Amino acid sequence: MDLGITGKWALVCGASKGLGLGCAEALVREGVHVLIVARGAPALEAAAARLLADPARPAGAQVLSVAADITTPEGRAAVFAVRQDFDIVITNAGGPPPGDFRQWDRDIWIKAVDANMLTPIELIKATVDGMAERGFGRIINITSSAVKAPIDILGLSNGARSGLTGFVAGVSRSKLAARGVTINNLLPGAFDTDRLKLTLASGAEKSGQSLDAVTTARRNGIPARRFGTPEEFGAICAFLCSQHASYMTGQNVLADGGAYPGTY
Repeated sequence: MDLGITGKWALVCGASKGLGLGCAEALVREGVHVLIVARGAPALEAAAARLLADPARPAGAQVLSVAADITTPEGRAAVFAVRQDFDIVITNAGGPPPGDFRQWDRDIWIKAVDANMLTPIELIKATVDGMAERGFGRIINITSSAVKAPIDILGLSNGARSGLTGFVAGVSRSKLAARGVTINNLLPGAFDTDRLKLTLASGAEKSGQSLDAVTTARRNGIPARRFGTPEEFGAICAFLCSQHASYMTGQNVLADGGAYPGTY
């Protein structure tokens, strides 16, 4: 299937590894030019080299990188100094740490809200009007399955990402929808990433069980009986960015191997 996005420009955040890199890889293979951003320069440079060396990348697909903290005004300024106009934006700042809400003070909460709610909103604000003028735009916010099924030790993520979800529900149904701009949230369940390893380790520490036991229990609780891969997550993201997804906006697309037990 031709996704119809060859030659578009995409900003992909948190793209040095994990789900962000999976999204960047899928887009590059569709002929999309990408600007990838992450805080760690060495890992980001390795990711850029991997994308450029991908044999499935069309020869004309460009790969740029900016090592910056996208959750700060300075980081966003560094990105937009390289390029201002994007047709596709993938917001992804990584989740806040797990823990007990009794131990979180106001500063910790503000940091979580800044990263996982306000930063995506700032990126939407900076790019969406240009998308509307050009008649095409795709914004995908990587959030979490915890938006639909909260996880007790991920209270910071539950709260901040739910705030973003409410905001997107409104703005995605504004006049932007009639001008070719869609905004959707992509909700990962348990994917094989460093973030999952951290969550499993925290769960093991809290429960007193071994890491192997906690990991096995989590895997067995998924109907697919496995964790997802960044590659398949990227493929879903690429479809949502495509011409074929132009009638989908304001949606929370859950990718969790069937773990969420609800009907709706």
